[in-house]
Amino acid sequence: MDTQRSTFANLLQSNTFRMFLIGTLALLLLIPLSFVKDLVRERKSRQERVIEEIDGKWGSAIYFYGPILKIPYKVYSDVKRTTYTTSYAYFFPEELKNNSQVQTEVKKRNNYESAVFTASMDFTGRYIAPNFSSKGILNEDIAWDKATILIRTTNLSSIKNIVTITLAGKSYPLEPTYDQEGEDSYYSWEDTDAMIEIEGEYYGGNRSSHISSLQTGFIPKEELNKPLNFSFSITYDGSKHIAIAPIGKTTEGTISSNWPNPSFFGHFLPYKKQITPQGFTASWRVLHLNRPFSQQSFGELPKINSYAYLVNFLIPVDQYQQNERAVKYGFLVIGMTFLIFFLLQSISKIKIHIFQYAMIGLALVLFYTLLVSITEHSSFALAYLISSVMTIGLISLYSVAILKNKKFPTFIGISLAALYGFIYVIIQLENYALLVGSVGLFVILAIVMYTSRKIDWNQ
Repeated sequence: MDTQRSTFANLLQSNTFRMFLIGTLALLLLIPLSFVKDLVRERKSRQERVIEEIDGKWGSAIYFYGPILKIPYKVYSDVKRTTYTTSYAYFFPEELKNNSQVQTEVKKRNNYESAVFTASMDFTGRYIAPNFSSKGILNEDIAWDKATILIRTTNLSSIKNIVTITLAGKSYPLEPTYDQEGEDSYYSWEDTDAMIEIEGEYYGGNRSSHISSLQTGFIPKEELNKPLNFSFSITYDGSKHIAIAPIGKTTEGTISSNWPNPSFFGHFLPYKKQITPQGFTASWRVLHLNRPFSQQSFGELPKINSYAYLVNFLIPVDQYQQNERAVKYGFLVIGMTFLIFFLLQSISKIKIHIFQYAMIGLALVLFYTLLVSITEHSSFALAYLISSVMTIGLISLYSVAILKNKKFPTFIGISLAALYGFIYVIIQLENYALLVGSVGLFVILAIVMYTSRKIDWNQ
């Protein structure tokens, strides 16, 4: 019996059993770490709601599709041509030029901020005489006297001027109209900055906005038998981005702004851009050969949302995304810290109670709640520095009492500083995060293998 008790007591004091307890504790600490992840998601969700409220009152994302020449014609349903329905032909400009000036500002509410803008957009271009011959439509079946100019766009409520298009020297006001021009009544886009990652899956990144129509009155028939020059201006209050569909046979666009951190998306990237701390200027040139739709459409408009060129006006540094990335490495920080204490315990023969490991683990978890809360009132870099200094200082002072000297706590403080510094570098990297992380972990593993080579694991 005494032998069995001695064997059991030795087992409890063995390195193997200590490793089991420490590993179990590290896994249990994933529970409060998951609560921290939920906190980050909740704060990020609140930020999104506040930004949506700010943007909703100022103006949403802008999508512009036009101007389009729209002409009705008859489609007969019987051979005798007695019964017909009215359909529409849509003709895109031969040339389309756009010059947009965008003035941005940052709106703040509580701890949250959103970038909004006022965009003054000038358009010029030219139509050629419309041709129905490719569809075999007779001239007497075309309602030339009911031709109009159509613009499809979002954000009608935030247009700041009366929109009037000039055609061959004559002005035609554009008015909102209810119609169903094709089936793309909603413009949707993927907002990568609004995505929330939950267990490797991304949610909340899809946005949509209703597309409405502006349309002129009828254009005199005689104007349609010759090339038709046009020009107009439109001013929006908006947010998030501007997207313009390149519907000209040749489309040229330039967007200039005081926003210093643009991002360019969409189907076409600018062929020329200049970005400075004072703003940017970007230019596009798109030919009809570059897109999968022709210069005329019969029956309905083509769905070309995904073929627009796009500029994002979003605040580039999202502290909650950086906090999410930091929390991902929480288990690594906990595991590496426990490993440092375990190796010191094994080498120095100093006993560290499992309760003391638990206190150290909770301090490591508390680092992330400090990081989230301080970030909301400062930059992520400053919050990370303050949180890491507080955590490292707390654990280092606590380890003085545990390890009974100053040599080991100094080593622990330096190791934790290096670990938090390493994690910060990984968080800041985009393209090289995996490479740097892998090399760093390899180096850490090599150090651990070298340090633990003389430990007697049979004790």
